[in-house]
Amino acid sequence: MIFKKTMAKIPLFIIPALLLTGCAPTAYVALLNNADGSVGEVMVKGAQGETLISKANTGALLDGSSTAAFAVDKAQLQEDFGAALAAQPPLPVSFLLYFQEGGTTLTPEATALLPEISAAIAARKEVDISIIGHSDTTGDAKLNEKLAQERAVFVSGFFDPVKLAIKEVTITSHGEKNLLIATPDNVSEPRNRRVEVAIR
Repeated sequence: MIFKKTMAKIPLFIIPALLLTGCAPTAYVALLNNADGSVGEVMVKGAQGETLISKANTGALLDGSSTAAFAVDKAQLQEDFGAALAAQPPLPVSFLLYFQEGGTTLTPEATALLPEISAAIAARKEVDISIIGHSDTTGDAKLNEKLAQERAVFVSGFFDPVKLAIKEVTITSHGEKNLLIATPDNVSEPRNRRVEVAIR
């Protein structure tokens, strides 16, 4: 089994830019949608009033003189905020790698995912990686904590800090705590035998 998720991001509230309104430029802010397509809302308060922005690609004047949010087309957004948008770091991502029972052997599907993880690391600068080992509830809890640590250390060996510009790697074990699938003791659950790799 393989699982990949993109971590949620708060609504993107872009830094002020100047909007040419008639003859005089006016500072405004714009709201964009999140990577998953969702949109939050922002109240813009200024000396002349306030405006609620709740739709993607809409803006409001910083002085509060807008009576309502106004549409900002993609070309205008690119012109005003292109540099800020280009400077955004990639969104954090996490991967789950599953293991065969009782050891540090990855499933074939998890092994096939390793190049994608390396590519996600290589796409970033000064990467922080968190590697957390987990086990199922089969056997002794202390041994499972040790096994989960061994799994995390094993996975960390696939990512060369020199070649991939990794700034920091944190390796921890949760053992049979924080089960992905809740089970009683001594249950062999494949989805609990995992390592989570979070890249940011």
